[in-house]
Amino acid sequence: MSKIKACIFDLDGVIVDTAVYHYKAWRRLANQLGFDFTEEQNEQLKGISRIESLKIILNWGTVSKSEEEMQELATLKNTWYVEMITKMTPSDILPGAKEFLEEVRAKKYLTALGSASKNSEMILKQIGLMHLFDALVDGNKVTKSKPNPEVFLVGAKELDVKPEECVVFEDAIAGVEAAKAGNMIAVGIGEADILNQADLVVKGLFEMTIEKLENL
Repeated sequence: MSKIKACIFDLDGVIVDTAVYHYKAWRRLANQLGFDFTEEQNEQLKGISRIESLKIILNWGTVSKSEEEMQELATLKNTWYVEMITKMTPSDILPGAKEFLEEVRAKKYLTALGSASKNSEMILKQIGLMHLFDALVDGNKVTKSKPNPEVFLVGAKELDVKPEECVVFEDAIAGVEAAKAGNMIAVGIGEADILNQADLVVKGLFEMTIEKLENL
């Protein structure tokens, strides 16, 4: 008998792919500061908070800014990013995500979002999936970035379940590490050779089934 009671989902790369919007906004900021960076470099920012991402980017451009200036730059980037994501629609949902969420809820599993994004509520409303989550834990509720497990532990607490009764769905190495650090089962979304710490790796939620969930 499976002891799993809840599923906690990351947002970016699991339910929607907003990475392209983050990349465009960060790149616009970098260009404004006089340098550029690649999509490959952008991969390093997956699952990292806004300020931590900015610090990494400034380091790439060997640009130094004060704490106050960094806050202003992070806000500017977010303004550009929000302009883009307010145009998102249900067509932006990744293959299989809505269907799997509906299956999970039909089987009476609890669901939570566990994301570093501070715009997750807006995105869920834009794509019409808000009603499929019992709890929403994002960058507005937590202070520590993944691989710290805070975001998932808060999710478990809000759902009133034990960490070991949760399965986390993550596309980032830092996210899988956070799930494991929180004593949770981790399902990696992406490549098995990259997300090798996960208990199971699938290409996307379109490959997930209730049977696979119950066999974890």
